[in-house]
Amino acid sequence: MEVILLQDVKTLGKKNQIVKVSDGYARNFLFPKKLAVEATAVNKNAVEIHNKAEEDKRKAEKARAEEDKKSLENRVFTVKAKGSSTKLFGAITSKEIADAIEKESGLAIDKKKISVANIKTYGEYTAEVKLYPETAAKITVHVVPEE
Repeated sequence: MEVILLQDVKTLGKKNQIVKVSDGYARNFLFPKKLAVEATAVNKNAVEIHNKAEEDKRKAEKARAEEDKKSLENRVFTVKAKGSSTKLFGAITSKEIADAIEKESGLAIDKKKISVANIKTYGEYTAEVKLYPETAAKITVHVVPEE
């Protein structure tokens, strides 16, 4: 019997996948626990439409990430910080870099998507902004004294 999984089933497959199982397994385990439905023509069509919509959504997100990468790539973002003449009073965090990116470019970037070395002195540093899986932009962070 073919069934469409409604949830991920560890030994069987992922959500919205069509799998072949024995009749007893489907009737006695999958259907009562609402883990699957029978793969009728109507249900198969609904899953195909859903999968197509998900694929289109992923493509749109990737295209938007590529656009954002082009606008961020090789840009310099300035972060003002308090400190003595040689070092900072504290470190520059990814939150401060995210705020600088939003202020200067208008893009709202989550602080968790920014990876940067520990910044404790004035100068220029390279940071990586992960916009989408396998899509990342390299930016330069320029740390200057606050006036």
